[in-house]
Amino acid sequence: MNPLLLLHGAIGSSSQLLPLQKEFGKYFSQVPVFDFPGHGGKGFPAAPFSIQLFAESVLEFLDSEKILRVDVFGYSMGGYVALYLARHFPERVGKIFTLATKLDWNEGIAAKEVKLLNPEKILEKVPQFAEALEKSHAPNDWKMVLDKTSEMMLGLGKNPSLGNDDFLKIGNRILLTVGERDMMVSVAETENVFRRLKNAEFNIIADTPNPIEQVDVMRIVEMGKKFFVE
Repeated sequence: MNPLLLLHGAIGSSSQLLPLQKEFGKYFSQVPVFDFPGHGGKGFPAAPFSIQLFAESVLEFLDSEKILRVDVFGYSMGGYVALYLARHFPERVGKIFTLATKLDWNEGIAAKEVKLLNPEKILEKVPQFAEALEKSHAPNDWKMVLDKTSEMMLGLGKNPSLGNDDFLKIGNRILLTVGERDMMVSVAETENVFRRLKNAEFNIIADTPNPIEQVDVMRIVEMGKKFFVE
């Protein structure tokens, strides 16, 4: 059985995935978690944030751990990176389980997403979230993480890293999931990609919002067990 790599979302960190790591560890001998460059206190890269950069960082991590091939659980952006790897480096990834991954990108969508990443508005309206971001990314400046993520999203809006034709070329077994109460990722965009993938399953998770902290860990692990193991 392949190790199971857990990938966090945009402006997130591996610490958010530790509850999943603990539970998945009951079924996998290896469940590594990983911080993308500039996240979770890891140093900022010289290059701008991009899906390609993050995918390459995953490959470097796998090489450093002498892992030839992994299955992947990817939350949000982590799922997008996993699908990018499946498209361009299929020999390195096996099965992929995505949760709350935004798959439809254009300039209008990107502009809407970026509005949610304004550090000053976050400080004003949700100071607890600002505090959590500061703690999660220390010693890095969390505001810089948001700024670099905003730049990446605007780039995705102009030139998505995965287009409709790319999804048609992915042959890995994929499980796409989206929460019923997700206000950021639509059922329609997830289903649209599901229909383009050659070997995919699609699941709407009842009564589930977008934030990973509000997701039922045991429900996700049970779905993952059936998908990866059984």
